[in-house]
Amino acid sequence: MAGTSANGLPLALLRRIASVRPAPAAGERCEMCGEPIPDEHQHVVDIESHAMMCTCRPCYLLFTDSTAHLRYRSVPDRYLSFPDFELGPGQWDELEIPVGLAFFFRSSTLDRTVAFYPGPAGATESELPLDAWDAVLVRNASLSVAAPDTEALLIRGPGADRPQADCHLVPVDACYELVGQLRRVWRGFDGGQEARGQLAEFFARVGRRSKPLREDNRGPTTAACPCREARND
Repeated sequence: MAGTSANGLPLALLRRIASVRPAPAAGERCEMCGEPIPDEHQHVVDIESHAMMCTCRPCYLLFTDSTAHLRYRSVPDRYLSFPDFELGPGQWDELEIPVGLAFFFRSSTLDRTVAFYPGPAGATESELPLDAWDAVLVRNASLSVAAPDTEALLIRGPGADRPQADCHLVPVDACYELVGQLRRVWRGFDGGQEARGQLAEFFARVGRRSKPLREDNRGPTTAACPCREARND
């Protein structure tokens, strides 16, 4: 069709994205087309680099089709809880996560699940033992509802104030937002008191937004997602 690319996107808009650069100005701008955007805006993820891009609504809508063979994906706004989530004895240790929190998502480029945990340097990738993660999925088959690249499984391991692990499905940009918040206040090996306070507040917000997994909310939505505070930490 005239005026469209092979992947169905308008050629004029693709040329605009490729050629226009944001001009210096106060406030946020779309990182694809340069248009001004509000503080509350949406994000697109580069599935090759995992980088987050702030976008205007029209650019965001270009990449909402998760079946299209594109480099970018719009980050949906879905929060779910898994009331029946469980880790068997020692399973958290088998995942080899050195702190009590990590987020996991399926990378379509790598064709495997990757794991990141927070620390003083930002998001650190874990060398995730695949057999250990497969064992978690066997016990929790409902975790497969997470969309690749754009939705993460945020898991807290068991601790002194939490006898059992818990898990939420969240937009992946929310995880980078959390990592950015923790990086600024992180002290020592475990983050310190201020980091633990921010973590508690974050999970309180996630808990208020999360819906228990049901058959009618198994698919991702594309409503406005929360603005992240740090990108690629």
